[in-house]
Amino acid sequence: MHAVVLDEPYQFVPPHHGTLWPRFLQLFLRRRLRKDFGIQQYKWHGLEKIRDSVAAGHSVVLAPNHCRPADPLVVNELCHQVGLQPQMMASWHVFKTSWLHGFVLRRVGAFSVYREGTDRQALNAAIEILTQANRPLVIFPEGVITRTNDRLLAMMEGLSFIARSAAKKRTKDNSDAKVVVHPVAIRYRFHGDAEKELHAALDDIEERLSWRPQKGETLKERIHRIGKALLWLKEIEYFGQPQTGAVAERLQNLIDKILVPMENEWIGDGESQSDKTPVARVKQLRSAVLPDMIDGDLGDDEKDRRWDQLAGMYMAQQLGHYPPDYVSDDPTNERMLETVEKFEEDLTDHSRIYRPMSVEVSVGDPIEVTAKRVRGQQDPVMLQLESDMRRMLGIAGE
Repeated sequence: MHAVVLDEPYQFVPPHHGTLWPRFLQLFLRRRLRKDFGIQQYKWHGLEKIRDSVAAGHSVVLAPNHCRPADPLVVNELCHQVGLQPQMMASWHVFKTSWLHGFVLRRVGAFSVYREGTDRQALNAAIEILTQANRPLVIFPEGVITRTNDRLLAMMEGLSFIARSAAKKRTKDNSDAKVVVHPVAIRYRFHGDAEKELHAALDDIEERLSWRPQKGETLKERIHRIGKALLWLKEIEYFGQPQTGAVAERLQNLIDKILVPMENEWIGDGESQSDKTPVARVKQLRSAVLPDMIDGDLGDDEKDRRWDQLAGMYMAQQLGHYPPDYVSDDPTNERMLETVEKFEEDLTDHSRIYRPMSVEVSVGDPIEVTAKRVRGQQDPVMLQLESDMRRMLGIAGE
């Protein structure tokens, strides 16, 4: 399990408002993207839309999809292309990797947000950034890395709350001032030898499962076989035996098997939570489980029990990132690559670097955010953002 949850008191990491450090660090973005993520080619579309919004004096929110760990650096490089230094919300745990990592993150434009509760400091900082309108604010509305470039998760409305709050403040000072949201569609391509690279990765995964590498099968066949095996293993762990039926139903049943007992304990009426996304369910559970752990008043046995629960929550969230039909029919190399990367991460917490990769980034038309929202209706900003994002990525509605 990645160390995404910490049992220590949250300490807000505020935004760094200077531009000298961000300008300097932007010079090294492409080197970092090439070295750490294999990205060697770039295509940009719609840069003029950001320039026009800035020139008009608007507060700018950039809202990208979040399918790979490279996304924050790619968006920063996007801003570099138009001469801007962004500020972006980042999960607190990434600042805790090391002192140096936290130092660089803050100066490149990131500030922390606590995902296990309501972080008013982060919200106020984001609202103030938009109110001042000096630098664009980057918010990833999906909230987590999905590893699925052909799929969008449900978008969290925190983006809309921040943008509307800033719009209210800006309207008071200047009736012509606007807050706009630009959808940003990030699309990655793999240009290497998929047969060679992915078969080698699958060899390692199968050996980890104590199998002889199935070299006579196609990539798709091997991916399906490993996917079935990993699902069976988790079903045996939680149900005592492999289950039958459609994969989508089995995944949902497994997620419920993991989360519902914890929801019954910490929230009540766990069965009623199944219609929510795994990300939303896990966020709510973590908010309930962590406070006592942070206070430090728990015995070792209870603390160990809760760490086991947190590991289960993480697994349930990861299971939600496996679309049942993602590698069906005639899957692209990128879909197979993403699935193999998820296998590697779930088994080892790490994924190898595949190269060469390219990235194509498209900026959408500005979505104006009004200060008021009609109660009882779906948020029109989030509806438009999701619609535009799906169109730009070529993803059908769900």
